[in-house]
Amino acid sequence: MKLYDYFRSSAAYRVRIALNLKGVAPERASVHLRRGAQRADEYLAMNPQGLVPSLVTDAGDVLTQSLAIIEWLEESYPEPGLLPADAAGRARVRALALAIACDIHPLNNLRVLNYLTGTLGITDAQRDGWARYWCDVGLEAIETRLARESATGKFCHGGTPTIADVCLVPQLANARRVELDLAPYPTLLRIESACIALPAFAAAAPQRQPDAE
Repeated sequence: MKLYDYFRSSAAYRVRIALNLKGVAPERASVHLRRGAQRADEYLAMNPQGLVPSLVTDAGDVLTQSLAIIEWLEESYPEPGLLPADAAGRARVRALALAIACDIHPLNNLRVLNYLTGTLGITDAQRDGWARYWCDVGLEAIETRLARESATGKFCHGGTPTIADVCLVPQLANARRVELDLAPYPTLLRIESACIALPAFAAAAPQRQPDAE
């Protein structure tokens, strides 16, 4: 098995956490997004989107999109489970994960931010303001939901990490990168603290990756 990732990619960060929680240690290959390695012909032949992560399984299948990879891991390596046993719980966890992966993260993605500055010509300060705004809008809604719902526990759902936590921690790292004040999100910060106390989360952190700069 081989994982193509980049230390600063939050999507790749999610997959690293999930792999660690499952106890799966693939071979690693760095795809340096800021140097354009994702646009190399060899990489595009494998992943036409030119995004990370990509996971090549032992069977030779190429898996793309972080949540699809995590769902494959959940099905292929059932323990420990990253989804609740009940259908309503699974729907809740998936909704929280998708609120981050689909509604917050894409607006802070490197290729979007590069388009804002390189094509539309906005300033770096305006670009960072854009990223902060959309992080703020999304995290505020997740904070409200987690703070008021009884299903929230030590983690986003109950007492063990789920796919929601796997998505939350990298997104908070992104928010700090654009200097968003996280004080208004005490529930998110409490859950993050519980997550990063676990070796699987700590070992997946960007600064601990071989390609970290």
